[in-house]
Amino acid sequence: MEAQPQLENTTEKRAIMNGKPVYQVPAKSVINWESGFRHKLLCDGPTFSTGSACAYSCSFCYVPDIMAKSPHMKGVNEKFEDIVIRRQGSLEALKQQLASKKGRALAEQKLVIYASPLVDVAANMDLVRETIEICKEILASTAWDIRLLSKSNLLPKIAQGLSAADSGCYTSDWTCKGDKARVIYGVSTGTLDDQLAKAFEEGTPLVSKRIQSLHWLQDNGYRTFGMVCPSLPQKDYNIFSQSMMAAIRADRCEHIWAEVINLRGESFTRTIKALVLAGYEWEADQLRLVSTHKNLWEQYARQTFFNHELAIKDSSTKLRFLQYVTKETRPYWERLSNCGAVLL
Repeated sequence: MEAQPQLENTTEKRAIMNGKPVYQVPAKSVINWESGFRHKLLCDGPTFSTGSACAYSCSFCYVPDIMAKSPHMKGVNEKFEDIVIRRQGSLEALKQQLASKKGRALAEQKLVIYASPLVDVAANMDLVRETIEICKEILASTAWDIRLLSKSNLLPKIAQGLSAADSGCYTSDWTCKGDKARVIYGVSTGTLDDQLAKAFEEGTPLVSKRIQSLHWLQDNGYRTFGMVCPSLPQKDYNIFSQSMMAAIRADRCEHIWAEVINLRGESFTRTIKALVLAGYEWEADQLRLVSTHKNLWEQYARQTFFNHELAIKDSSTKLRFLQYVTKETRPYWERLSNCGAVLL
């Protein structure tokens, strides 16, 4: 679970973003120095987040469940998924953290920092500009690489914004490689079907637009990674994996993370409801089945893993399949850890 900063209860509604009311909380910190995302291999410990409630509303999202009792929600009458929470003064808070004893000790280390564990970094142009400013500061003050994940098609705007800025490291100890060598971009999707994605990813751009933005980044020399998650049960896992890896150009991604949909709070219930409302009865039925039968969920995960492994060249080093294990299933997945399974 992502550790949350302790903020004063000064939540204040101010504006509308992506159709949601926006609440501001004072940012006492934006970096989590020891995030659990290290275990997912997405970073080397640090993550940053400039908000606590996302501009998007994905039914499978785990954040509403872990933030339900957050002090950020004090005085908020709406449901968590119906609001946006931004951390006011994020850039200054970041600068203070980087200038702290902890920040100075880590600044020269070759780490990867990940964003964002809580909110999308590019859900609109306001957030794009905010992310650019945060990344510029990290690039100028540390030797770290930055991994950015989004369900938006606006990551190229961040790339262009950083390319237009003096964002490299300029000390005698560090090699200035520029933002192209130090920022890694990835778009997230568990399906290539625009309409299916719209059923459970409320407010996000079309998957096809996200894929186009990923191709633009690849064609213009930027580092990229794949994020095939969360994926639903499939009628044909081989076709799904082959199509997905072709679409994201797996050969041009440094790594590819993948994950089936997992039970986090009410994530299954929300996603099944969203699928039914959108007319995806088969998908809803299959998700209902795997959510109530452990052996079927395990079979679904294994089929997804093996077909991804077959579809990715050099999968043993490139694939990072995130798998939550139990005492009973751990030995099985441990045998696959050299083939790309990441046990959680």
